[in-house]
Amino acid sequence: LYMLFIIGQLAWESKAGKFGTFVLFLGLAFGMVGFAAKYIIQWALDIK
Repeated sequence: LYMLFIIGQLAWESKAGKFGTFVLFLGLAFGMVGFAAKYIIQWALDIK
């Protein structure tokens, strides 16, 4: 969750605009979700 605030701060400091902010949140948040999903899938399938 804190990562979303970091992404927002990056968008604010870079003056990315609406579209740039959207792209930052889309790309970086999907990466964060994918990183978390990897561990959840490994746990669910009992893969080490």
